[in-house]
Order: sequence, then structure tokens, then C-alpha cells
Amino acid sequence: MTQRGSTNIVTPVKDRPKSAFAIWITGLPSSGKSTLAACLKRRLAALGIDVAVLESDSLRRIFTPRPVYDEPERDCFYQAITFVGKLLVEHGVPVIFDATANRRNYRVRARHEIARFLEIYVECPLAVCMGRDSKGIYKKGLEGGTSTVPGLQAAYEPPEQPDVIVHGDREAPEVAADRVLAKLIERKYLEE
Repeated sequence: MTQRGSTNIVTPVKDRPKSAFAIWITGLPSSGKSTLAACLKRRLAALGIDVAVLESDSLRRIFTPRPVYDEPERDCFYQAITFVGKLLVEHGVPVIFDATANRRNYRVRARHEIARFLEIYVECPLAVCMGRDSKGIYKKGLEGGTSTVPGLQAAYEPPEQPDVIVHGDREAPEVAADRVLAKLIERKYLEE
């Protein structure tokens, strides 16, 4: 509330890019999505760009606190995070989606709703992902604790035409992040 006679001065906290962008990192659980997202966030921060990382596990605790991971719930969840990402981008905040999004249509919807969009596919063999399994997702699926693990019991549909393919089993995250940055520059989402 402004008092009578005072001047209402609003100063921006930080300059925002004129046109923000969204990067959706998809791949099987434990393929290296979060590692790449963290590396990209650091690389962009070094360029003076503050990005919001929308990490599906964190958001799921808010949007679906007791998830069942069935198709209707997943559809609603990915629609919700796409909406949040779109709002952020429209307000000048670049976004990284760190989310499996096992169905292609979830990511296609985001691409249609967000004009400046890259889809990054972290390709990694299922056996390698299962060997990593830091969250115990595959173990739980193999032991019958769940029947919804993408790539194990639930379908995972890789992108048909990803903007960048990252080899999660053999490519250093820093190298992959540099390739994503090069694609952002090529698309003119970032300046050189």
C-alpha cells in the first residue's frame, strides 16, 4: 500500500530475458535427466541466466501427494506442469522440465503451448538405468511394489524428433550441456 504523498517506485530484482524458453529433458528413470538439468542450470547461471527447474518428483508431491501413476493422473499432472512452465516462460523465466513424461503426447502438448521449446532426449539402455536406480524405482517394480515404472511395466515413448539426443550411458553431462547450449544459440533462444 502506498502512503499519500509517497512515490511508488518498482525496481526489477533482475533483468529477465526478453523471450524466455523451455527445455524438456526426457528419458527413462535414472537415465541422467537430473544430472543434465543441474549441469545446464549451472552453465546458464554462468551466462547470467537464472532458470527455474521444474522437477517432476518435487512437483508430484504437491500436485498428487498420493500418486497412483495411472494414465489419467499422469495426463493431469503433465498438463499442470506444462501450464506452470508456460506461465513462467510468458513472464520471462526460462524453464527446464526435468520429467520423464513417458507418453509422447505430454511433451508434444508442451511444445505446442510453449513457442520457444527444446526437447532433449537422454537415451540410455534400460539395463544401465536399472543398475543406477538411486531411488529404488526399478527394484520396487521388480519386487511387485508398483506396476507403473516407465520402461519396465509402463510404456516409455521416446521422442520421434528430439532437438538434441544425449547418450546418458557414455556422454559427460558437461559435454551434453554444451551441446544443448549450442542448440539454444542455433535457434536464437540465446545470444552468442
